[in-house]
Amino acid sequence: MNEQAKIVPDARGQVIGTVEIKKIGNSSGIILSKDVLARMNVGVGDKLYATLTPDGGFRLTPHDPDFEKAMEVARRGMKRYHNALAELAK
Repeated sequence: MNEQAKIVPDARGQVIGTVEIKKIGNSSGIILSKDVLARMNVGVGDKLYATLTPDGGFRLTPHDPDFEKAMEVARRGMKRYHNALAELAK
């Protein structure tokens, strides 16, 4: 597979690169290019979270999906109890 295939974006999103699965000890890993790391704004040692997508794929993101859910609940609470929180802050 040394041939360079043209990468065409699909309807779900823009393709920004490809990854290769490599054997690392008894495990497997993927290698991300510098361009992909830069576009994701991550570097060596950063954590990525893998989530399943409805179409059977997966998504890598530097944002913790559980944290995002918790923040949404917190935002709703802050909006609902804005006056009480403002009084407590005095």
